[in-house]
Amino acid sequence: MQFAPPRRRNAPSVIIISLIDVLIVVLIFLIVTTTVRQQPAVKLSLPESKQQKSGATENDALEITIPKQGPIYLRKDPVTMDQLQSALTEAAKRDPKVSVYINADTEAPFGQIIKVMDVTKAAHIGSVSAKTTHPK
Repeated sequence: MQFAPPRRRNAPSVIIISLIDVLIVVLIFLIVTTTVRQQPAVKLSLPESKQQKSGATENDALEITIPKQGPIYLRKDPVTMDQLQSALTEAAKRDPKVSVYINADTEAPFGQIIKVMDVTKAAHIGSVSAKTTHPK
């Protein structure tokens, strides 16, 4: 005895919205977990040194970049000597043990390097280091 008429079964369908949600979550996970390598803003050819020593870590040091042509950079921002002087003075007031790295191109004008060193001395920066590469 048959009480109900037989129903036609619908073919299973793929719910596309759920798949899109899962793909978005996977995409966000990949974006967050991949490391992005920072490219330097200024291309430098650092001098070589056999006596290279490790100084302060890059995280807690101010970085001054002197290219062979163009402006001087404090971290990634171009600055004048007056702006550099005031920024270094403020940094020395905040942290008396602040360190400074000088990245100078091998063909940078020596006068610029000396001016930057004078500015760091005038700002009472205790530790001034020059970044170099180790010869191969």
